[in-house]
Amino acid sequence: MKKFILALTILFICQLSYAKMHKEEILYKDGDTQLKGYLFWEDSFDGTRPGIMVIHEWWGLNDYSLLRAEMLAETGYVAFAADMYGNAKNTRHAADAKSWSKQISSNIDNLTRRAKLGLDILKKQESVDKEKLAAIGYCFGGAAVMQLAYTGIDIKAVASFHGSLPVATEEQAKKIKAKVLVAHGASDPMIPKERMVKFNEVLNNNDVDWEMNIYGGAKHAFTNPYADGYDLKAIAYNPTADRRSWMRLLGFFENIFNEED
Repeated sequence: MKKFILALTILFICQLSYAKMHKEEILYKDGDTQLKGYLFWEDSFDGTRPGIMVIHEWWGLNDYSLLRAEMLAETGYVAFAADMYGNAKNTRHAADAKSWSKQISSNIDNLTRRAKLGLDILKKQESVDKEKLAAIGYCFGGAAVMQLAYTGIDIKAVASFHGSLPVATEEQAKKIKAKVLVAHGASDPMIPKERMVKFNEVLNNNDVDWEMNIYGGAKHAFTNPYADGYDLKAIAYNPTADRRSWMRLLGFFENIFNEED
């Protein structure tokens, strides 16, 4: 019996040693704008699996965005870190980030079209179950995935982490098909409480399947371990809120993607 258990243990270790994380640069376009995203998947998982799009903060497609996509791939998803600015550009300067995010966000149709292009990349992957798609976003990206949901796009879920909570119109809220998860910092000075209340009211009034988790003491960008390096008083990393919100996301997806299995 001991020899059998030892053999199983060795087999399991060998299987782990063959597991490999893949990262693929993918070029795609929005009109004349060249976009560059990154696809992540782990080859120890068999068959098709859900696909998750990750939309970056207003800093652009930086290492943090790629880290989150890789973390999702480690848990068995195919993850695509989408490019919303073009050429995967990113910055550490708030003035640049504000300008870039405003440029794309000022036209919601442009914003949602570019986000949909990222989902199209996932749909093209043979390893992705086209019926099980979701999108998550951080800060700027959190607003982007909410705007995507307001178009009535047919995906399973969206998740906003310390997003700006754009308030849906009644007409937009009625279109929402995706289940919604919001992770919000109780001490986020960038989001007016009045906006949060209105955001909640509109979703409630239109029977959207949604939840909001509020983390005490957490400021804006609380999930980003690099946040403190930007030297902005409104943002700060909060490891407890980061860990709890990530675990809630994984549980959220686990429930949704297994509902029909």
